[in-house]
Amino acid sequence: MKAFIKYMAVELGLDHPGAEYPDICEGTDRYAMFKVGPVLSVSHGMGIPSIAIMLHELIKLLYHARCSDITLIRIGTSGGIGLEPGSVVITRQAVDGCFKQEFEQIVLGKRVVRNTHLDDWLVQELVRCSADLGEFPTVVGNTMCTLDFYEGQGRLDGALCSYAEKDKQEYLRAAYEAGIRNIEMESSVFAAMCNACGLRAAVVCVTLLNRLEGDQISSPHEVLVEYQQRPQRLVGHFIKKCLAAS
Repeated sequence: MKAFIKYMAVELGLDHPGAEYPDICEGTDRYAMFKVGPVLSVSHGMGIPSIAIMLHELIKLLYHARCSDITLIRIGTSGGIGLEPGSVVITRQAVDGCFKQEFEQIVLGKRVVRNTHLDDWLVQELVRCSADLGEFPTVVGNTMCTLDFYEGQGRLDGALCSYAEKDKQEYLRAAYEAGIRNIEMESSVFAAMCNACGLRAAVVCVTLLNRLEGDQISSPHEVLVEYQQRPQRLVGHFIKKCLAAS
């Protein structure tokens, strides 16, 4: 997140020799937060509970700071389905492990279901920004958000595995047919909370591997580093474009 803020500082012409970007939340180990100009960059841990805690606290902070015209974008990595490693996926809607377009949570013992559709205008603007850059393959698709990295994503290399390669392939191919192009562990609650709070939001993740071809990442470290910069460059271009138009 600090690297992204440094990148944005350069892109927005706000960087200068000796500039420092301190962690605003250095007093907690739950997440880190950095800011330059109107851009706030916040980290979160792995999985739905971690990002949900961060979002509750971030949204309250934005409210009390009287921020307006807010856009939230999650950038990160994911496992691709039917895509070459390094492809960037702009999420249309987040789905669960049963391909349902919803986020379910138990509140006071009752089942609460929230919508996980992401902002259509924002999706199209990000697609246009990717075309402007022309640097890497970008697709729009659904993102499957799971509760687990191993069994929940059909991996064969976890401590527990009650299915075979054939079962995994059938599941992943069914996911592809359902419009799912990548898998991660945070998008559903992110989309649901932003929808519930009336905030424009998007999810932009790069794929590190094609899950139809295996469970392990095989790309060299330096290649993975460049892959992980792709969502940053795309979102950075979008932010710069929006600020120039305002």
